[in-house]
Amino acid sequence: MVADIDAFDSILCCIVFILSYILQNGDDSVDKKLENETMAAFVQTLLQQIQQRFQTMSDSIIKKIDERGCRIDELEQAINDLKAEMDADKPPSLSVPSLPKDDSNSPKEP
Repeated sequence: MVADIDAFDSILCCIVFILSYILQNGDDSVDKKLENETMAAFVQTLLQQIQQRFQTMSDSIIKKIDERGCRIDELEQAINDLKAEMDADKPPSLSVPSLPKDDSNSPKEP
């Protein structure tokens, strides 16, 4: 991915150089600049390359995000399975049933 970013930076530098060259040499002399059609075709090709690189990087990033999302889902499922397994392995808790309150010691009403 770093190589893609470096290539993208070099393409942008070329575009900036070309545009600055055009601005500095604004006269119509054929000797000082490329013909307009040739320049337009060159810039168009560079822009297409930039778009292709962006699309490639975008697809790569989205693919990695999707892979991470699937992995997170798998981990969540594994955790839930472990929780269920741990709950199944626990012995049933021995709870003492509550006894009815013994009222034999309380004074009886006549």
